[in-house]
Amino acid sequence: MGGYVRDALLGRPIHDVDLATDLSWTTVAGAFKQAGWKTVETGVQHGTITVVNEGEPFEITTYRCDGTYSDGRHPDTVTPASTIEEDLRRRDFTMNALAYHPERGLIDPFGGLEDLQRGVLRCVGDPMTRFSEDALRILRACRFASQLGVAIDPVTFEAMVASKNLLRKVSGERIYRELERFVCGDYVHDALMTCVDVLAFVLPELVAMKNCPQVTKYHIYDVLEHTAWVCQHTPPEPLQRWCALFHDMGKPAAAFFEGVVEHFYGHAAVSVSLAEGIMHRLPFPAWLRRDVPVIVRAHDDVVPANPRAVRRMLGRLNGRTDLFEVLCDIKRADALSQAPFCAPRAEVAEELRELLHQILEDQAAFSVKQLAVNGRDIMALGVEPGPAVGAILQSCLDAVIDEHVPNEREALIDFARGQLT
Repeated sequence: MGGYVRDALLGRPIHDVDLATDLSWTTVAGAFKQAGWKTVETGVQHGTITVVNEGEPFEITTYRCDGTYSDGRHPDTVTPASTIEEDLRRRDFTMNALAYHPERGLIDPFGGLEDLQRGVLRCVGDPMTRFSEDALRILRACRFASQLGVAIDPVTFEAMVASKNLLRKVSGERIYRELERFVCGDYVHDALMTCVDVLAFVLPELVAMKNCPQVTKYHIYDVLEHTAWVCQHTPPEPLQRWCALFHDMGKPAAAFFEGVVEHFYGHAAVSVSLAEGIMHRLPFPAWLRRDVPVIVRAHDDVVPANPRAVRRMLGRLNGRTDLFEVLCDIKRADALSQAPFCAPRAEVAEELRELLHQILEDQAAFSVKQLAVNGRDIMALGVEPGPAVGAILQSCLDAVIDEHVPNEREALIDFARGQLT
């Protein structure tokens, strides 16, 4: 039932399998235990248990009707329902209010199949009631638009806008999970352009991007739509998509005109500041808080397509080849999301990626750790421990990257000795 049936009808990969029954959870648990299956009491207060077969979990829930939702998330009371149709009535959207019975076939009391075929997301019953029960459903609607490419029914969307203030009741953890699924969706461009006024309640930084023009020959979209296209053109992975969403977020604050041309000097630094604020306001994982600012800060830096430039950028990225790959993804997507004449820059991004692979194959040095000398060698020349050692090692690396000195121990020691005079 629910998402399992929906995804099966759409031909999408199946993940969670949810079953429903008119039996009590105690009866279900007893039957499976007697059959030798492992059971876990995951939500017995709501009539749900999980049974595990060969490592595969299946949730089984007794038909139920939910009472009021005073906390905006959980029903205050749960009462047994006599039919599957009654149980489906409490679902959020019609496409999720589907069930399948081996003998009865598809059970679709609210027109979910027709909505799926039409590509429309519509609430079961009154949308305002559904969203007042659990405001996270508002973001779930945005997420389904991004993942499935469905259009949101106008009445449902009006209720989303009118109810978005209820998102203040939702925990940061739940908001973050939905937003990440949203940004990683296959139809993120259309969904972002459609849902921006709803998303702005949890990401108010989006407001300034909407209708912020880019009066320059390099752009044909405002900041928001350019950003939406950059998201669309990046691989659907969290790091790439969050960097895409944040990369130009500082442009509205940095914008100024010189004659009839608009400039955004320094926007990357502002974008970093805004991104860091969002990532601390919402519970982003530590690895994203560490890596996203690095890419956002560097996304607009010019990196010529030659080995020296690539090795220098790798050095700035602390030797993180994975981050260089992400930077290439963002640069490629950025080029494809500007004026048509900028599209060939996407090829430059791929050239940079190829140069990276060649550098790795050649084992060419691009970080201090790869030098044939280390800090002990420098101190053996009489340099006191401290910043001076690092400065000389960096000079050695620069000389190697510029091909002035080979990455060989004796040559580098001679070079380092010359830095002391």
